[in-house]
Amino acid sequence: MSRPRTSSRRFVRRADCTRWPVEDALATHQRPKLESYEGSLFLVLKPPRYDDSDGSVTADELMLFVGDSFVVTVGHGTASPLSVVRQRLEREPEVLRHGPSAVLYAISDTAVDHYLDVAAELHVDLDELEEQVLTPGGPSGGRTAERIYAFKRQALAFRRAASPLAEPMTRLADSALPLVSERTRPFLRDVQDHLIRTNEQMDALDGLLSDILSAYLAQVSVRQNDDMRKISAWAAMFAVPTLITGVYGMDFAYMPEREVAWAYPAVLVLVVVVCPLLFRFFKRRGWL
Repeated sequence: MSRPRTSSRRFVRRADCTRWPVEDALATHQRPKLESYEGSLFLVLKPPRYDDSDGSVTADELMLFVGDSFVVTVGHGTASPLSVVRQRLEREPEVLRHGPSAVLYAISDTAVDHYLDVAAELHVDLDELEEQVLTPGGPSGGRTAERIYAFKRQALAFRRAASPLAEPMTRLADSALPLVSERTRPFLRDVQDHLIRTNEQMDALDGLLSDILSAYLAQVSVRQNDDMRKISAWAAMFAVPTLITGVYGMDFAYMPEREVAWAYPAVLVLVVVVCPLLFRFFKRRGWL
């Protein structure tokens, strides 16, 4: 009676081990990762797509099951590097002879090459954005801020696809994982180097983007200060005649000027003289 129970437990354990990677493959919105199961490796890649029409970045998902004699892929989305991988391996039989780990390398290398291409496109867009923001008399208003923050969202989406892949690629290149041929690890280290370069480019891009945002906010602050100075200057020029006419408009019974014939013209001359003097003063100070 003990044997059937033991066999049943083994069957359940194997079924669970099989179900876990299948559930992972069916699930979407996963981070890049590498997991080792009994008899197979499970790798999640997120190949990016760059839309040149609006400069958006979309990361799809590609799952790989790697065994001792098979490679199974499950894709979600359209940014799949598999269309060129087979042709590449057929042209490189010296790589293909290393078995499934060679296929793992080729798919990973093609996906990371997509990262490099998208990073280059983002750098081109960043150069255009920097030129628009930092050019004297460049764009102002909320549209520029929207572009900067939209670009930050695209950069963040790209980093979420690329940065988590560093740890799986390090394990593939440096760790003694089963099912990964020792002769394939130099190729995987090359992929790791490309990924490190991609992450370094994105770090530089993120720093430049923060500098552009700071420069734009500084420009906005300067323009707002200029506007406030102009408003204050015009308010002062209107305040002086308003004060003078307000005093004489109170119509007190005992005012020395009420009995003087030239008092009214004198007040008008005072108002006319004070306003140009104030305008000249604020003009020299650079407020107008």
